Amino acid sequence: MTQTAIAKEKPDWAGEDWLSRLVNILIKTKPLYSLMKYQARQVLIKTAEKNGIPWRQTVKDLESSTVKQYFAEIEDSSLEYPDYYHVPFHAYDEGNLCWKAAFEAAPATESMALRVWKNEALTPEVAKARLRNSFLEVVTQYLPEQVNEVLDIGCSVGMSTMPLHQFLVDQNNGKVQTTGLDLSPHMLSVAKLRDEAKTINWVHGKAEATSFADNAFDLITLQFVLHELPNQATRDIFRECLRILRPGGCLAIVDNNPKSPVIQGLPPALFVLMKSTEPWSDEYYTFAVEENLRQMGFEYLTTVPSDPRHRTIVARKPL
Repeated sequence: MTQTAIAKEKPDWAGEDWLSRLVNILIKTKPLYSLMKYQARQVLIKTAEKNGIPWRQTVKDLESSTVKQYFAEIEDSSLEYPDYYHVPFHAYDEGNLCWKAAFEAAPATESMALRVWKNEALTPEVAKARLRNSFLEVVTQYLPEQVNEVLDIGCSVGMSTMPLHQFLVDQNNGKVQTTGLDLSPHMLSVAKLRDEAKTINWVHGKAEATSFADNAFDLITLQFVLHELPNQATRDIFRECLRILRPGGCLAIVDNNPKSPVIQGLPPALFVLMKSTEPWSDEYYTFAVEENLRQMGFEYLTTVPSDPRHRTIVARKPL
């Protein structure tokens, strides 16, 4: 009798497994780390430009734009950045606190979407839409009857925020106020420039301790954010989300799926590159998201593999 294989809870290259420890040693070797960081960027850039995403031209256009004029308007100069936000990630020594990261965020996101379906001949537009819609199609099943106030945490340059806003506007006949919150004023400046209709409220702030009132939002999303956080920061953000959600409001999360056969089966060259630019990978891939949501007081609703690499998790603030 054939036995059904039981999916592993996480990749072997994350956590305390010997393979993970070996990769971590390699990453801590400075010359190797520098090479890995360079190669990780090259993989994204080559994927982008091979598929018609104008990576270098996008950067050049932003460098010559008026984007930096928004910086002083958006930046909260009194904000104290958490320690984890000063750690290099995404192949940038300054993390997201630099213009280079902000200027490359949109083409990098489009390149990431293409790599989800790397064996299909998709255009960047189709891959990007499929990535967003696979998340939204799950979320819409759990939304409260009225969704008027929406918060997208870790909004970056708005690649997640604007499709979310438009989707909900179409659902609610235009009666939606959407806010994008991020720790990087550089990212938010690019988001504001990209938001030509100026429909989104872009806020520079810390997700663990926002300035929003209690019970302010009907829906909060965390789109591709948790894998960039240490576990304690994730718990603190869950606690804050519970405070600012209205009773019956939803918290919707989409991120890398530790149980994904694609992620578990990444070739060594790719998972080493990925870990070299994602310093909190070990914590993320061993973090029990659903259990921690329950511990914080949420009503856990569902976890769905929403595409080959990612999962969508939805929880609700009790009535």
